Amino acid sequence: MNIIELHSGVWDQLQARRAQLPHALLISGQRGIGKFDLARSFADSLLCENAGESGTACGKCLACGWLAQGNHPDLRVLQPQALASGESSEAGEGEEVGKKKPSQQITIDQVRALDDFLHVGTHRHGARLVLLNPAEAMNRATANALLKSLEEPIASTLFILVSSEPHRLLPTIRSRCQLLPVGRPTQAVAIQWLHDAGVRNAENWLALAGGSPLLALELNGSGERVLLDSLLAQVSRAQGLDPLAAAAEMDKVVKADKRPAPLKRAFDWAQKWLFDLTLASEGLAPRYFQAQAALLQRLAQGTDSRKLLAFSRKAIQYKAQCEQPLNSRLFLEDFFLSYARLFRTS
Repeated sequence: MNIIELHSGVWDQLQARRAQLPHALLISGQRGIGKFDLARSFADSLLCENAGESGTACGKCLACGWLAQGNHPDLRVLQPQALASGESSEAGEGEEVGKKKPSQQITIDQVRALDDFLHVGTHRHGARLVLLNPAEAMNRATANALLKSLEEPIASTLFILVSSEPHRLLPTIRSRCQLLPVGRPTQAVAIQWLHDAGVRNAENWLALAGGSPLLALELNGSGERVLLDSLLAQVSRAQGLDPLAAAAEMDKVVKADKRPAPLKRAFDWAQKWLFDLTLASEGLAPRYFQAQAALLQRLAQGTDSRKLLAFSRKAIQYKAQCEQPLNSRLFLEDFFLSYARLFRTS
């Protein structure tokens, strides 16, 4: 099962737009459901010179050959350097002080570099496409630079913005795009898709991913499991937790992780753990950590929902602060000290 079959309804909506393309399309939905892959498939189909009845690219024509090599003259993909390189934005101990880290944002220079691309003729008089992912990775200056292009549509040119957080985009950007929301596939379809991809215990991975099948696939086969397992090893100890030792161990894992924003991702998992722990304190089934349901119920007996809700609000602040320069070791110590206090009896 490919990404188009996973989102067949959305694909049909995209095909309905082929006859009269908008100048800008905003594809939005939660992280890990395949929005970018769907957008890229649509871009490929528009540039293909021999698209099939379903609108999919043929994979055989000259244009498809260029797309496969990543050098089609009528397609530009704008994304943060860190996302393209898969490197982390977090500096580890011993890193060269003057070494420039990959950008976590789509830069204004990337947008300005589109000027020549947008004002020359298209190859073989076909479509011209600009794909931005994730669109929320633009700061205000970059967004305003892009806005100039959106305000003055150019014939045969389509901007496709992909976003997991469309509320972070400027209202003026959103208002100039046709919105296409992408929902989560049904659980049955998502589980079948994961089974086809060779994922064992697909139900558990899908739950951890919040119903996002591509994120579940990524978690099942990537270094994210190291980060997640390390966090679970610490938060599972509750009253037996040594906060300083836990912070030291977690800090090593965070600094060894080479993917973007490992500290922020760790706190994303921590928020989900606290959410499930709160559910367990009210006698409800977990949403994310279904495989740890019994453990959550046991831990919940040592605290109460009032403390958990208060700490969950604090965890939102922790996650926001992750995007700022900070000492990760001290930051994690503060988190684990506060977490340990949830289970202390007066």
